[in-house]
Amino acid sequence: MSNHPNSCASCACDSDATPDSPRQPAFLKRYWRESVSGLLLAIGMSLDYNASAPAFDGWNRLIYYLAAYIPVGWPVILQGIRHLKQGDLFTEFFLMSLATVGAFAIGEYPEGVAVMLFYAVGEAFQGSAVRRARNNIRSLLDVRPTTCRVVRPGGTEEREAVSIQPGEKIQIRPGERIPLDATLLSDNAALNASALTGESIPMHRKAGEELLAGMINLQGVIEAEVTRTYDHSAIARILELVESAASRKAKTELFIRKFARIYTPAVVALALMVVFLPALWVSEYLFEEWLYRGLVFLVISCPCALVISIPLGYFGGIGAASRNGLLVKGGEVLDALTQIRTVVFDKTGTLTRGEFSVQTIQIVEEYEEETLSLLYAVESGSTHPLAQAVTTHLESRATNPPTISSQNELAGQGITAQSGGRTILVGNASLLQANDVPLCERPDESNGTAIYIAVAGECRGVVTLADELREEAAQAVQELRSLGVTKMAILSGDRLEHVRPLGETLKIDRVYGGLLPEEKAELLGRLVQSETGRVAFVGDGINDAPVLAQSDVGIAMGAMGSDVAVETADLVIQHDHLTGIPTAIRIARATRRIVWQNIALAMGVKLLVMSMGAAGHATLWEAVFADVGVALLAILNAIRIQSIVK
Repeated sequence: MSNHPNSCASCACDSDATPDSPRQPAFLKRYWRESVSGLLLAIGMSLDYNASAPAFDGWNRLIYYLAAYIPVGWPVILQGIRHLKQGDLFTEFFLMSLATVGAFAIGEYPEGVAVMLFYAVGEAFQGSAVRRARNNIRSLLDVRPTTCRVVRPGGTEEREAVSIQPGEKIQIRPGERIPLDATLLSDNAALNASALTGESIPMHRKAGEELLAGMINLQGVIEAEVTRTYDHSAIARILELVESAASRKAKTELFIRKFARIYTPAVVALALMVVFLPALWVSEYLFEEWLYRGLVFLVISCPCALVISIPLGYFGGIGAASRNGLLVKGGEVLDALTQIRTVVFDKTGTLTRGEFSVQTIQIVEEYEEETLSLLYAVESGSTHPLAQAVTTHLESRATNPPTISSQNELAGQGITAQSGGRTILVGNASLLQANDVPLCERPDESNGTAIYIAVAGECRGVVTLADELREEAAQAVQELRSLGVTKMAILSGDRLEHVRPLGETLKIDRVYGGLLPEEKAELLGRLVQSETGRVAFVGDGINDAPVLAQSDVGIAMGAMGSDVAVETADLVIQHDHLTGIPTAIRIARATRRIVWQNIALAMGVKLLVMSMGAAGHATLWEAVFADVGVALLAILNAIRIQSIVK
C-alpha cells in the first residue's frame, strides 16, 4: 500500500502471501504466525491462572512465552533492524520491539506477546483490505481476451494470449476484440475504436497500419502480425497506471507521514522522561514500576492507527470506486473531488452517446418510395453502425425491398450494389464523386454525418445522422447540482448553434462551440484561475488530453479511454455512464469523512490512555487497546467505505 519506511504495511507479518497471486493460500497458511501465537498465548494464560500447574514458572514460563512471541515478533524485529541499518531508527517496528522486549524484561510475558500479536492481527486486516481493493480494480480493468487464434499453415490454433510473441500471426473474427497490439496484414479492416479514441465513427485501417488491443473488429475475418506481447499492450499500460495509483498520496496522508516522523522520536523521549524523571521527586522510586509505566506510554503512543488506517482509508476509497466502475488514480484525486464546484463537459462522446440515429431524410419526392426501399435493402446487408442506424429507422417505412444481386463495401466510402441491372451507391460524398455522380444539395454536416444514395448515376437523396444525447445526462447534471456543483459548462468543437440547444436541454450555465483543442485549453485555463473551488473536465479521446491535464480533476469517459486520455486523466469512468461523476464525488466525501473519523479516534483515545499510563492508572492491556485496538477499529472503519457507497 505504501512505500514509506515507517508504514506498517511493509511489515513482514504477511509476507508469505502476495496481493497479486492468482491463487490465494488457505487461511492457516497465510496467517500461521498469528494463529500459532494466539493459540500459545491462550494456553499460556490459562496455565498462569491454573493453580494446578506449578511447573509453569521460572525459565519454563519464559521459554514458553518466547515460543509464543517469536512467530509474530521476529519479523517485526527484523524490519526494525533493516530500517536501523538504513539510518531510520524511529519506526513503528522499533517502538513495538522496544515495548515488547521491555515487557519481557520486567516479567510481563503475556502482555509482551499480546502487544505484538494484536499488532500482527492489525497487519493481517490491513493486508486483506488492500488485497480486496486491488483485486476489485484488477478484475474491473483486465477485460483482455485470454485466448486468440494463431495462424498456422494448416489453419488456426487457439492459444493463450500471454504466450503469443511478436512476429506471430493472429486471426480476429467479426465482433471480437483484438487481444494484442498488432500490424494489419489483411487489405483493410473496419474497427470500433471508441474505447481507445473516444471516436464513435468506425475507424478504417489498411494493410501495414497499427491495430491496438481493445479495438473491436466490425466486419470480415482479418489477420494481423503481433507487435507487442500481452503484458506490454495498450490495455496493459492502463493496468499499470491504476496499480500505481496508491503512490499518489493525498495531502492528509502526506501530513500524517511527516507528523509520524516527528511524533515517534518525541514520544520515545517522553517515555524515557516518564521512566527516569520521577526519581528526582518520588521518595520511594522503584525503577521497575516506572519502567512499566514508560513501556505502557510507549505502546500507547505508537502511531500505527494513523499510519495504517489513513492510507488504507484512501486505498479503500479507490477500491470502492472500482466496484462502481470508476478508476481513481490516488488519494490526492479523492481529496480534489471533495472540492469540485465547477464541471466542464466535452460534447461528442461525453454528453452524447457516440451512437448514431437518423435526424433527417431528404429524398426526391417522385422516387421516394422506391429510393427508401433500395436504401433499406442495401444498408440491411451491412454491419456498419451507420448502416444499422438507417436500417432500424427505415424498418417501418421501406415496403417491398428489392433483391440486391451483388454488393461491395468500400472502406471509408460506402457501398456499391447492383439491383435490377442498375448500380446503387450508398455512402459519403467521396463515393459519389469517385463515380462521377453530381451531389444532391449538401446538408450541414457540422453536427452529424450525411449518407447519399444514388441510383443509375443520379443522386436521389441524402440522410443525415447525429449522435444521441445520453439518457442519464440530465440525471447526472441534477445530481451534481445537489452535491454543491454550482457551475457547469460545455466546451465543444461543434458549431455553437448545434451545441446551444443541448446546453438548454440540460440547463448548463455556459456553452462554447466551434473551439479548436488549443482554444478549449485556453478557456479551461481561465475557468481554473477564476472559479472558486476545484474545476473538473469530462472528456474522451486524444484531442481532450490537453484539457484533461489542465483541469484540477480530469475525468475520461470510456471503458479504456484513449491511451493519451487515460494516461492524462485523474479519474476514468469505466462504464461510460455520466452518473459515475456524482458517484465519485460521494465516494470521495465518504473517504474523507472516514479518514478524519480515524484521526479523531486515534488521537483522542491515545491522549486519554497516555495520560492514564503516565499516572499509573493503565496497564499494558489498556495500552494494547489504545494502540492495536484503535488501529483495528480504524481499519474496520476504513473498510466500511467499500460497502457504504454502492
